[in-house]
Amino acid sequence: MASTRDIRRRIKSVKNTRQITKAMELVAASKMKKAQQAALAGRPYAELMARMLAALADRVEETQHPFLVRREVKTRGIVLVTTDKGLAGPLNANLFKMVLEIKGPAKYVVMGRKGTQFIARTQRDLLADFSISDRVGFAEVKVVAEFMVQQYLEGVVDTVEILWPRFKNTLVQEATLMPLLPLTSVKDVIADLRSDAGHSAPAIKGVESQMIFEPDAGVVLQALLPLYVNREIYQHVLDAKASEHSARMVAMKTAKDNATKLLGDLTLEYNKARQAAITQEILEIAAAQFAA
Repeated sequence: MASTRDIRRRIKSVKNTRQITKAMELVAASKMKKAQQAALAGRPYAELMARMLAALADRVEETQHPFLVRREVKTRGIVLVTTDKGLAGPLNANLFKMVLEIKGPAKYVVMGRKGTQFIARTQRDLLADFSISDRVGFAEVKVVAEFMVQQYLEGVVDTVEILWPRFKNTLVQEATLMPLLPLTSVKDVIADLRSDAGHSAPAIKGVESQMIFEPDAGVVLQALLPLYVNREIYQHVLDAKASEHSARMVAMKTAKDNATKLLGDLTLEYNKARQAAITQEILEIAAAQFAA
């Protein structure tokens, strides 16, 4: 049995750990709430964009825009969204597992230091890496989106895909790989936007035919589709931040609970050791008196 001094030292260490993990849990919970609110705030914008694209769908030829033209896929372009810090449970590990399952040539644009380290460690082709703050400003994400679109238009990559932890609820974050470019059709874009906005098609039907586009529908489509790509990447980064803070909060809560349980076990062990020491002293005193 360990000495009472050693047990007291362990108890102090576990108490310090529990205090730290509790503080980190509270910080993550606060950030998670803000991240969720930011993600939900983008839904009205998604609804409006869906209405405008629905109005454009029957007025233009889809081959007018390079985003809608399919070509042979020689090299995939993947935007990988990870965390800058650890202590987020299996969040990053699940993303990296999906990266390892990707077959064929691929080039990566990474947001988050953990992803950059993984891509470098596994010797994959890294086009660029970016750092994104917890507040996720649109200007930060726009730089990433425009860089990736430029690589697509120049033929460096033949697809634009995004791999991120999709936020489902506080306990579940699912690693998801979604293609962005080339777009299958304008109608598929509308379906994606309405899904993000939380509305069904009938809910916004009927206003499309009343819209008037100037100078013409084709010019508006040319402007809207790049906005769509920027918005999709931005929305998924917001989603990833909500997933990160949720996973970290759960991980820190689990660590705090485990520390509390371990603290109880150590306290019981300490009391047993102290009682055994006292009993031993009493026996030694009694034996000494008997011998005298």
